[in-house]
Amino acid sequence: MSTTAISVVIRELNLRREALSKALADGTARDYPEYRAMAGEIQGLSLAHSLLTDLVRQLEYDDE
Repeated sequence: MSTTAISVVIRELNLRREALSKALADGTARDYPEYRAMAGEIQGLSLAHSLLTDLVRQLEYDDE
């Protein structure tokens, strides 16, 4: 997977994370279990984002 493809995935992760964060801030969760699910998804997206950005850094470092 190229860094360009990874960048697209990172951008999509950010868009989803921002949408969920906005939804939580707007109080759209119907109940506590839905709130927890949304918060958990944000946590998972943040972890995926971190892993992918680390991968991009490593790929860029390896190219040097």
